[in-house]
Amino acid sequence: MTINLLDNQDNDVIFETDVSGTNISESLRPQFWSRFELSDLNHSEWEALCDGCGSCCLIKYIDEDDSPDHTEEADIVEYTDVTCQLMDCDTGYCQHYATRQEYVPDCIQLTMENLPDMMWLPSHCAYKRLYKGQDLPSWHLLLTEDAQATQQQMRAANVGVAGRCVSETGLSDEEMETRVVHWVSA
Repeated sequence: MTINLLDNQDNDVIFETDVSGTNISESLRPQFWSRFELSDLNHSEWEALCDGCGSCCLIKYIDEDDSPDHTEEADIVEYTDVTCQLMDCDTGYCQHYATRQEYVPDCIQLTMENLPDMMWLPSHCAYKRLYKGQDLPSWHLLLTEDAQATQQQMRAANVGVAGRCVSETGLSDEEMETRVVHWVSA
C-alpha cells in the first residue's frame, strides 16, 4: 500500500513509496484526480491511482466481441484466481514491480495511451473509473489518507487478491481454466 505524508507548506500529499515499495519523489497536487485530466498527471500521481488490489495481475479470459459495433464494454471477461508468477499471494503485491518487465516481458504497463483498450480492468479500478468519468471508490487511499482504513474497507468491499490467489507457476492451462472466480467484476 502507498504511504503518504502531508507537506505542511502547501498541503500537497507526498508519497514516499508506491504500492510496490518503490521510492517516488514527485509531489501529488491536492485532489489531482478530480482537478486534472488523466493525461495531465505526473508519474507519481499516475502511480498513486493504483489501489494495489492486484486484480489486474490475475490470469483472465477475454472473449472479444467481433460484431461491427464492437466496444470494449461488450467483451466478456472471466477472471481466475491465478496470478502472475511475480505476485506475492499473501500480501497481494508484485514482488518486483519496478522491474517486472525484466522478469515477465509481456506484463502490461498501464498507460494513458493503452487505457481505452483495458476496459477489462475491474469495476473498482481508479484508472477505469476516472477514464469513464466516475469518482474514486470511497475506500481509496487518496480519499482516506489512512492505509489501514483503506485495507479494511477494501476487504469489506471484497476487493483484492491477497490471501485468495495462487501463482501460475506449475499450473497447466487446463488447470487455470477451472479456476474462474466471480469476486472480480469488470
